[in-house]
Amino acid sequence: MTMKRYRYHIVGVMSGTSLDGIDLVHVEFNYQSNQERPWSFILKQCQTIPYSPQWVQTLKQAVDYSPEELEILNERYTVYLAGVIQDFILKHKLEALAGVCSHGHTILHRPDLGYTLQIGNLPILADLINQVVVCDFRTNDVALQGQGAPLVPIGDKLLFAQYQGCLNLGGFANISFLSKEGKMLAFDICAVNIVLNYLVSKIGLAYDNHGDLARKGVVNQELLSKFNSLNFYSDKGPKSLGLEYVKQNIYPVLDNSNLSLEDMLCTFVEHIAMQVAHVLQDNNIENLLVSGGGFYNTFLIERLVFYAPNVVLSQVESNIVEFKEAIIFGLLGVLALRKEINVLSSVTGAIRDHCSGKIYYPYAFLH
Repeated sequence: MTMKRYRYHIVGVMSGTSLDGIDLVHVEFNYQSNQERPWSFILKQCQTIPYSPQWVQTLKQAVDYSPEELEILNERYTVYLAGVIQDFILKHKLEALAGVCSHGHTILHRPDLGYTLQIGNLPILADLINQVVVCDFRTNDVALQGQGAPLVPIGDKLLFAQYQGCLNLGGFANISFLSKEGKMLAFDICAVNIVLNYLVSKIGLAYDNHGDLARKGVVNQELLSKFNSLNFYSDKGPKSLGLEYVKQNIYPVLDNSNLSLEDMLCTFVEHIAMQVAHVLQDNNIENLLVSGGGFYNTFLIERLVFYAPNVVLSQVESNIVEFKEAIIFGLLGVLALRKEINVLSSVTGAIRDHCSGKIYYPYAFLH
């Protein structure tokens, strides 16, 4: 049988809940049929565009916006995002792209109530950047009774199968791994940077560099016990977390604790390490790829290793650690263009595996 080769040059775009900024990657995806692992990739260029303080404030507050306010914000953000993407394309002189694959920015995520909203996914994006756009990956899964998250596991399966598990420490911790039965499983574990960054923002910092402030604190056992007893941890997957959950169940507990900033940080880091280690041990995961900004929180990683001493944290180049989600959303877009499955029901709880993502073509492409 003849081997078929396909090559796709893609721009992947991701904005996470921790509001670090917009991650952009130029990736070359290669597909070769008749291979055990047919998909491979080359990361060509990558860049993070930080949000201005005004955008950070707006995106934090948007969870409480009215439908009319959200509609206006969606239009504003789509235009802003188009400018960021276009600047990236021009800066790197990118040509002959198969598509721009964009996650958008999550404002609302309540799959239990049947909705999720990622702004920046309006059809006009394709015209503004004059590119084929694949975006809005989560809504179709929620419509099929899924969680709409996590979506990254299909990329873990196709691009990073050499690892037993893939852990992302971003706004939230989420993990994907193959079960003993060979089924791909994934779910959110707990909040991470969405809480740690919230705490240090009170003293004007964007993040706790290397976890240095948390290291100075002392674990408060009462507060730790409160967090570890949250109902979410006893729920069976598929399950996912959103800002709404954090604002209701975590921020108020911290704000009312009367502890020092260092003690709150130290206690929550301990909580993260315990919850992640519990999942690793329950599923016998020992060879782990860790990505996301939390990987650089040295104190958090030390506490995780303390609770899961048998786990080997595999190292890859820093650009893959930082931009893994943007890379994988690029792959999700490629799979959508190929009309292939890019969302797994075993992960999201949807009624079936499916191909998700809306495809928009620029006016010039259609005429």
